[in-house]
Amino acid sequence: MNADRHLLVVLFILTFVTGIVDAVSYLGLGHVFTANMTGNVVLLGFAVAGASGLSVGRSSLSLLAFLGGAICAGRLSVLTVNTPRHRWLVTAGLLEAGLLLGAGVVSIGAETATDAPSRTAYVAIGLTAAAMGFRTMTVRQLAVTDMTTTVLTQTLTAVAGESWLAGGQNPRAGRRVAAVVLMFAGAAVGTLLLRYGPAVPLIVSAACVLTASVWRPRDAEG
Repeated sequence: MNADRHLLVVLFILTFVTGIVDAVSYLGLGHVFTANMTGNVVLLGFAVAGASGLSVGRSSLSLLAFLGGAICAGRLSVLTVNTPRHRWLVTAGLLEAGLLLGAGVVSIGAETATDAPSRTAYVAIGLTAAAMGFRTMTVRQLAVTDMTTTVLTQTLTAVAGESWLAGGQNPRAGRRVAAVVLMFAGAAVGTLLLRYGPAVPLIVSAACVLTASVWRPRDAEG
């Protein structure tokens, strides 16, 4: 497996994790997104306008933590500019896994959130949003086409707009469809695991990120 294919598999795993994280945050932490910031900003707007079941505080915390994570990822890239890419990515992955694991640990024994989440839910929101902001900035710097790992709007647009139905050539169709299917699958798995409380899917997410970060085929370079 060459380095590019190895990286693509890692990004697929992270896309799957995004589905789990957003399932936990929206269904288990009080109707807030911690990975999908487009959705979170919209929810914040709804909350400001007084929509029931939503919270300005939760959505604002998620947004600020996400931005903080992105800032830290940007700083890490500056500090490791002369470091081999693999080492930089392992470091970034370990940090993301640590944040997700921390969210899972603090959520042990907690129930899924109601309209008035506990302090534990707020901590979990902050940690998962920071993890997703950190990862999104890291993946942005990799600039792998069609693989953002956290949003699908542009991917779905490309699937349709560059298809043979639109007169296109279906470039990277397999990659694009796989990203959509994996995020869908992650959301479904996250919802099922949430039956056992938010800690279980968060710890599973951390394990997936950790595995993706340290796994490296012998023939992968870069």
